Amino acid sequence: MDPADFYTGIVAEAYAPLKSFSPDPGRYAAFIRETGGPALELGCGDGDPLLALRRSGLDVEGVDSSADMLERCRRRADEADLAVTVHHQRMEALDLARRFRAVFLAGPTFNLLPDDDVADAALRGIRRHLADDGSVLIPLHVPSPTPADQLGQVRTAVADDGAELRFSIVSEERDETRRTQTAVLRYERHSDEGSTAAERPWLLHWYTRAGFEELAAAAGLGTVSVTDEDGNAIEDDAPYMVFRLRADDHRR
Repeated sequence: MDPADFYTGIVAEAYAPLKSFSPDPGRYAAFIRETGGPALELGCGDGDPLLALRRSGLDVEGVDSSADMLERCRRRADEADLAVTVHHQRMEALDLARRFRAVFLAGPTFNLLPDDDVADAALRGIRRHLADDGSVLIPLHVPSPTPADQLGQVRTAVADDGAELRFSIVSEERDETRRTQTAVLRYERHSDEGSTAAERPWLLHWYTRAGFEELAAAAGLGTVSVTDEDGNAIEDDAPYMVFRLRADDHRR
């Protein structure tokens, strides 16, 4: 399936109840205040940390490829009486009317882009929408293979309407040459009204530090720093990297 269609239907419904991690809004609020607004969150999903940043009064818009996730984001914003602007677009096909001084991803969502060509298109789109004095934060990670004894293990959660949601990794393939890892994920929903299930491939594409710096440079983005989540220096082969980039030329 198209990677942009992954977070739809039962997957979008299960995302919030099953997630085990929420990004710290303070990290991105500090970035925006340092850089200045307006700001753009890529892969904003159902609104974390976008809604918290809007609640703080920051000028932040969001982009996501999933209409279902954006609908959940808008619903959460309405419930919290927050004004929020979100756009249903692919990261690699940005076409917004505004330029931004801060562009960021709140987690390694960039790894969901399936190959270097799509990543190149996304980086060029970021550059076109970045103010000439702007900055970009892109976290990346190198996924670890799932241990064999974890394949098939089921995690459960409860949906808003009381239905039981189940999640498991059915299988996984890794290609070191293409730098991809593809897992088949199974989502289930069980209630008194019946049961539904879906299996979807979840592809992660990773980068070497040097390789990503080259892609960014080709798109007109220079590397300012590469750190861990806390801003500390890292080794070149670190499994988690946060790239801070800046506009490096005057391309549009």
